[in-house]
Amino acid sequence: MEERVPLLKVENLKQYFPISKKFTVKAVDDVSFEIYPGETYGLVGESGSGKTTIGRSVIRLYDPTAGKITFDGVDITGKMSAADEKKLRTEMQMIFQDPMACLNPRQKVADIIGQGLDIHHLYTDKADRDAKIARILEKVGLAPEHAERYPHQFSGGQRQRVGIARALIMNPKLIIADECISALDVSIQAQVVNLMRDIQQETGAAYLFIAHDLSMVKYISDRIGVLHLGHLVETGTTEEIFANPVHPYTRSLISAIPHPNPAVERTRTSMHYDYFTSGIDYLAGELRTIEGTHKVLATEEEFEKWTKAEKNYR
Repeated sequence: MEERVPLLKVENLKQYFPISKKFTVKAVDDVSFEIYPGETYGLVGESGSGKTTIGRSVIRLYDPTAGKITFDGVDITGKMSAADEKKLRTEMQMIFQDPMACLNPRQKVADIIGQGLDIHHLYTDKADRDAKIARILEKVGLAPEHAERYPHQFSGGQRQRVGIARALIMNPKLIIADECISALDVSIQAQVVNLMRDIQQETGAAYLFIAHDLSMVKYISDRIGVLHLGHLVETGTTEEIFANPVHPYTRSLISAIPHPNPAVERTRTSMHYDYFTSGIDYLAGELRTIEGTHKVLATEEEFEKWTKAEKNYR
């Protein structure tokens, strides 16, 4: 069987922000993961855990403090050549959290979506440009005439579709979706996520799906990474994480998901996890394999304790 080659490989990524001479925020601390072509890797964790920082470091909006990022066989960590930078800017795109904040209110939708085409000269003439914009608008469920409107004339869900169209028009291999549904109503969230799944099946693009809603991550992701305080505490396939959560933080997240059955919901007990009183030291642990691709950040003693406790979890 031919070995799969990852599209994105993040190795020992660190992203530190010096606040003063004596204090540095370690937003991301020694995180490693891989994303394969056509799959969705869900990065989940509470606010402030470092999810967005990882996304911005991967797409090089931040210069990583340490570590290595390889995209489609090219090291994009340090100074890049013009060809490598063009590859990164065209083949990796980002969908941001707040659609209104990331769309220029003074530009028409056609100019917002076509900006990447303009920068990289990816059309032959104006008719070709207009045709590409019209096709991508139809793909995300908007009409071609919407190209002449301004962002304020759309609803939140429609604006996010414009953001998705802006990313898709570059025909990227990897899309980083940074909390792209958190600002939307629940019904609109479902529409946008279903749209993203349909587009993935059609284009074969890979997603780094960043969210704090574990139930939505479960729905869209093939594999999941659980992030806490800048550390990747557990990773595995969606089935492995939900059927066999090992780390106490992962178990607390899953236990907090509301159940649609009222009878089950009444008896649901949420687990509480506090890192500072738990006695767990993330720096002392290492990623240990449980089974298959399922790994957990733990010391040897914690690993034995948690794997035994997991049998009694359900």
